[in-house]
Amino acid sequence: MRTSPPSSESTPTGGRRRVRGAALVGVAVSALCLGTLTAVPAQAATTTIDILGINDFHGRLAQETSPTAGAAVMAGKVNEFRAANPGNTLFVSSGDNIGASTFTSFIQDDEPTLDALNAMGLDVSTPGNHEFDKGQDDFNGRVTANSEFPYVNANIYETSTGERAYDPYFVKDVDGVRVGFVGAITELMPELVSPAGVEGLEFRDIVDSVNDAAAELTDGVETDANGEADVIVLLVHEGNASAAEADATGDSQFADIAKNVSPSVDAILSAHTHQTYNFTDIVPTGGTKPRPVVQTGSYGANLSHLVVQYDDVTGEATVTSSLVPLYQSASPDPTVAAIVTNAEAVAAVEGRRPVGTITGDLLRAKQLDGSENRGGESTLGNLVADAQLAATVENGAQIAFMNPGGLRADLRYASTGDATVDADGRVTFQEAAAVQPFANTLVVSTLTGAQIRQTLEQQWQPAGSSRPFLKLGVSEGLTYTYDPTAAAGSRIGDITFEGAPLDEAASYKVTVNSFLASGGDNFTALNGASAKADSGKVDLQSQVDYFAANPSVSPDLAQRAVGVTAPVAPEGGYEAGDTVEYSLSSLLFSNGGPTTGTVTATLDGVEVGSATIDGTVVSTTDEQGRAALTVTIPEIAAGTAAQTRQLLFTVTGTGTTFTAPVSLAAVAAAPVDPTDPGTTPPVTTPGGTVPGTTPGTGTGSGSTPAGTVRNADGSLAFTGQDGLGLGALAALALMLAGGSALVVGRRRRLRATASSTDG
Repeated sequence: MRTSPPSSESTPTGGRRRVRGAALVGVAVSALCLGTLTAVPAQAATTTIDILGINDFHGRLAQETSPTAGAAVMAGKVNEFRAANPGNTLFVSSGDNIGASTFTSFIQDDEPTLDALNAMGLDVSTPGNHEFDKGQDDFNGRVTANSEFPYVNANIYETSTGERAYDPYFVKDVDGVRVGFVGAITELMPELVSPAGVEGLEFRDIVDSVNDAAAELTDGVETDANGEADVIVLLVHEGNASAAEADATGDSQFADIAKNVSPSVDAILSAHTHQTYNFTDIVPTGGTKPRPVVQTGSYGANLSHLVVQYDDVTGEATVTSSLVPLYQSASPDPTVAAIVTNAEAVAAVEGRRPVGTITGDLLRAKQLDGSENRGGESTLGNLVADAQLAATVENGAQIAFMNPGGLRADLRYASTGDATVDADGRVTFQEAAAVQPFANTLVVSTLTGAQIRQTLEQQWQPAGSSRPFLKLGVSEGLTYTYDPTAAAGSRIGDITFEGAPLDEAASYKVTVNSFLASGGDNFTALNGASAKADSGKVDLQSQVDYFAANPSVSPDLAQRAVGVTAPVAPEGGYEAGDTVEYSLSSLLFSNGGPTTGTVTATLDGVEVGSATIDGTVVSTTDEQGRAALTVTIPEIAAGTAAQTRQLLFTVTGTGTTFTAPVSLAAVAAAPVDPTDPGTTPPVTTPGGTVPGTTPGTGTGSGSTPAGTVRNADGSLAFTGQDGLGLGALAALALMLAGGSALVVGRRRRLRATASSTDG
């Protein structure tokens, strides 16, 4: 159970907020007691401290298109602040400095990025999840050894000892004011990195852990193991799901942090969700005034800027916040610029090697604002799944899934610069590496059809997750429908594998990267595989090999998952002429391919409905490409039993096809006239010439009496008369009766003879 955060009244201000004021009063009293007239040295009334922050830099060393400024410009901007407030300016990070980096940094294991941050004079950082991409041993060893700044974290504990795994905070003395930085990381770490890489670590509740650390910094006791701070800033690698302040005050995990971290924490610098916000109206529980809650976006687009006004007499701190855009905002720092230049030179040698060609853009899904949407199906995600399946077919793989967070860049058809190195359509090693920079291995797991269904259901993330939906890339051959309006756990509809329904009881070999195989991104069903075999093949190499085997790759515009919502059929099923409304979605990609089109429904090859597709992009989920299609049930043959049939839907220009069931009612057999031995109803003629005959031909006269009943072909209908008079009928009846009597009498005599011989 969470402990209540200390209130502002319970904060021991004598040890934290009023130290310097108390010292001044003490000096004055001592002077009076000594009876001296020595003047007390003048003290500044307020100390101003600038705190600059970054988050999710991800090794973006070079300047790119706006808003990515590059490391040298970032350093130049930090230099400007330091020049304006020398000695009182701090530079900090909320994590993910490295990992998921561009090729320039990736190709040298992000060491150029650490060199650049060292040159900038980064004062402190909390680790993000990507600092653990290669496991805790790599972070504790290589990463920290190459970092000339401390890492702090208060909520990672060692399971074996129950002790904190890292220093929970770092205190910096700035002109006599002690500024404490407490670190924390998302509690979802075992889902975000390979669980094997963080085995033995426990990621505890952020609020409780931070409040414990803040209490230590404000308890008035200062020892080697217990620091004290006048100002506290939280560096937390967790963030709001959107740029809306309302989301940070609701029921999400981050709202819990924003509201319930102790009011003794003066500001929160957040990270992880790559959102840009500066919230200034959130009053913490137990507090009396709002505090800044800030995130800079990502990739060095902005600096967060906290201005701390510390009253040297009262010991009270006032903190204001803003965001500082970085793109082309300052002169590049020459030292950092040289680090970037050297890194680019190393990367250029290997990076220019071509690995394949594409005929069009292969892109990630996008949001309405153009940023990446990890909840949307993408041509790039499906391609990478295809590549990973191809790499492991020899290992028995049949299906592959790719997590959207593992796709860090698009593959563009247009040249990125020098056409002699990167012509239109050419894919270089550097471009391929930018897509998949994590160096995960491919794992082939044995899953039942039911576990595959569960995996697809887990695309809808648990409540409180920073992203509510994560769309898996799916290899060719596997398609499925889903109902976005259905209850959790029952959204996935029909799953088809290689043209046939997926067998829920059968076992399949499924390839995923090592991150997903261990249950990353909350795909716990993948961690429940009955068998796992690490192929030892790296994800990036599988992409390179795929291009080698397929020298010219085109984006596949066919959706492999489509949303279908249909009403409940009436009891007995639909009848001819009934209409059925189908709500369809995910008919188009949000990024690349047609932006509108038509979807058509057919039944047994006959069109029964069509609709225009709305191509408006939908953020967060996979619902773009929507259509409301009305199906009109056609005539059904008489005598057909009630049945469920499959409607075939086709999207023009994309290759997308899918089916959906429709329940049809039974149709009664056509009524039959018991007096008619034929199949054609009789026709009564008015007399005269029989239709279709000529008078005077054939054996008859070619005319009939009025009222004669004939079949449609002109033959006489069976009426009991058929042209014979009553007398003739009576004579015929007597003859038949006599004949019958003869036959019966003869049979009786034969039986009598037979009986006598048997005896």
